[in-house]
Amino acid sequence: MPTRRIRRAWLTAAATASLAFTGLAAPAQAEDLPPTVPQSWIQEPRTTEATASPFTTRAWTEPGGAASPGDFTMSPGALNAETTTRVNRLDAVLPKSGVQNLLVGANRTVQPWCSRDPFGTAPDPDIKYCLQNDDSVSQEWVPQGMTGVSDAKVNELWGDAGNIQLFASYDGWDPGRENDPLPTAGDCTTAELEANDACNQKGVRITFVQSRTNPATGSPEVKYRHVLLGWTYVNSADHVSFDGLHAAEYPIQKGVHAGGIVWYGNYLYVADTRNGLRVFDMRSIMDLDPDGDPKTHDAMGSDTDGVKTTANVEDKTKVGRHDNVWYSFGYRYVMPQVAAWKFKATQSNPQGSYACVSTGAPKASYISLDRSTVPDRLIMGEYCRPESGYPSTGRIASYPVAALEGRSADVAAEGWANYLPLANGGAQGAAVHKGTLYVNESKGTDEPGNLWRYTWDGGRLVQNGQAVKTARGAEDLYVERGTGRLWSLSEHRPGQASDCGANRDTGDPAGTDYCQRVLYGHKLSWLDGQP
Repeated sequence: MPTRRIRRAWLTAAATASLAFTGLAAPAQAEDLPPTVPQSWIQEPRTTEATASPFTTRAWTEPGGAASPGDFTMSPGALNAETTTRVNRLDAVLPKSGVQNLLVGANRTVQPWCSRDPFGTAPDPDIKYCLQNDDSVSQEWVPQGMTGVSDAKVNELWGDAGNIQLFASYDGWDPGRENDPLPTAGDCTTAELEANDACNQKGVRITFVQSRTNPATGSPEVKYRHVLLGWTYVNSADHVSFDGLHAAEYPIQKGVHAGGIVWYGNYLYVADTRNGLRVFDMRSIMDLDPDGDPKTHDAMGSDTDGVKTTANVEDKTKVGRHDNVWYSFGYRYVMPQVAAWKFKATQSNPQGSYACVSTGAPKASYISLDRSTVPDRLIMGEYCRPESGYPSTGRIASYPVAALEGRSADVAAEGWANYLPLANGGAQGAAVHKGTLYVNESKGTDEPGNLWRYTWDGGRLVQNGQAVKTARGAEDLYVERGTGRLWSLSEHRPGQASDCGANRDTGDPAGTDYCQRVLYGHKLSWLDGQP
């Protein structure tokens, strides 16, 4: 077995143990795993699955009707205390960087108002950011969730840094979504690595974006930097280490999609579709290249055995600690998971389908923050496509977000819970501001998306005006209060039929570039004034 295939075998064993945990196989003990793979490598939260209930037992009401908030109740992750211990141990070995330092050293440049136009015949947004070309067309990284410092702080400043947006991307090339050990799939062989390191399962990354003034030139600029999200574990040598984010419970879930993110205070909440939330701490961003020169391979700290370590951010093929050297798939910064929240109800959404059940655990397809109400609320909703026997258009509910910081007791949805009024489903993101629910609906790759507006009337969600046409591939939503903007981002890329239509394999139509990715914001006042 080639060296780089061994890690894929770990995945298979880990998945076997996890399937046993979910009731799909006989119970597995820790010794069922190979001796080189510690049980702590299996990530949480992990879903508990049951067979989907018959249609007659589902409490479907109607599009926009009331749903049960109790189905959204989440419990603290079973491994939260152990995760904290491992993160503290990692923190003692690796130096940290604050958000402001990370932004000062941002190494990539946004081009505002480039020629890329995913809007086509839809109205132009108030602001448009174009990513660098490799990020704009990347097969490896697919943008999804969005948040920013307006969510994080009342004054919209992190220290003295403002104008910050964050977006999440999942690894769309080999995202930890499969457990196929065959030579044609899975992780990398030596030859594959030499050809392209993208065959590694890198999981999820967060991108920090800031509009600012260049201190050297006095000119405005928009810079950004990627940060790899990680999961800490204790390896077979009893060293703390980390890996990218994966979902161990294949085939129940095929990877962490990161369809929504919320930055609130010190914490970053990442939607884990079948499970609930993964939690990260802005105070625990590890810096594997403190001097900013990748070639120097900086000295790191020592673990409990006192052995000195170094870091290597030039090698993009490895992650975690190997032979006393730290790797991170080439990323300078790594942010490890510090906690998790898991749905208390059983997950019974059908596998291999976008259909959703109407009761029981929802899917955490996207999340956002409502700071226009008291208390501040985390909004969570489902991406669903109704089909025979599964009429749900997707549920959406809200939580008191501050309660998620405690991690000592269950947190229930409160205030409201509804089925989305979308007739055909397909909600990619939703946000609430001053009593209006904004929902992004995908419409395929050759047609602009729909941005819908709803309000509550007698507990029901009712449509407020017609759909506003927006970008193709429109994703998550984020309210930036100070500028009065509703931000989103587009996910499609050129060169692949599944992403840009059957006739797009040789490129976009002349002069359009509508399949390249942008971040963009509509003025809320403009949206609210549309018919």
